[in-house]
Amino acid sequence: MAKEVVSTAKGLERLIEALRVLPGVGPRSAQRMAYYLLQHDRAGAERLGQALGAALQTVRHCAKCNNFTEDEVCALCRSPRRDPSLLCVVETPGDLAMVEQSLGYSGMYFVLMGRLSPLDGVGPRDIGLDRLLARATDGEVQEVILATNFTNEGEATAHYIAEMLRARNVKVSRIARGVPLGGELEYVDAGTISQALLDRRGL
Repeated sequence: MAKEVVSTAKGLERLIEALRVLPGVGPRSAQRMAYYLLQHDRAGAERLGQALGAALQTVRHCAKCNNFTEDEVCALCRSPRRDPSLLCVVETPGDLAMVEQSLGYSGMYFVLMGRLSPLDGVGPRDIGLDRLLARATDGEVQEVILATNFTNEGEATAHYIAEMLRARNVKVSRIARGVPLGGELEYVDAGTISQALLDRRGL
C-alpha cells in the first residue's frame, strides 16, 4: 500500500524555514512555533512580522560603538556623563548590556558583533577590527579594556586585538577572571580557582 503524502501549505513551509534561522531552533522547534502562531496567536504573529519589518528598516549600527541604534550615533556614545578615555571591547550587544547592569563601568564601548573563528571563516574584517583600530587611536581613548568572553575564540580575539593595539602604543587591559562574588571555593571548578590565584592582587 502506497504511503500517503501529507500536503503542507507553501506559506507554512516558508514560515518554518524562516524560523529555523534563529539560534538553537531546529526543524521540530520551528514547526511547533509556526503551528502555535497560526493556530493560537495570529495577532501575535502579525505583531511579530510588523516589528521585525520595522526593525529591519530603522535599526542600524552606531557609527562610534557599532552597537544597534536607530540614530547615527547612539545615546550612550552621545552621553556627556561617559568617560571617553576608556573603551571597553565586547563581543555582543548582550555583553554590553551585562557590563552596564554591573554599574561598575562608565566609559565607552565597541561591540565586535562576533569573535575571531578561523574554522568558521570569521576573520578580522568580519568583526570590524579596522573600525576598532580607528576608534582606539582617535586621540581620546587612553585605555582599551578587552572584555571578550573566556572561550577559546574569545581569548584568541583578545590576544589578536591586544597585539594590534600595543603595536600602536595603545594601553590595553583585560578583565579579570576568577571566583564569582559570593561564590564558595568548595563549589568552584579547579580551573577558575587556578586563574583566580594567577590574577591575584595586593590589598
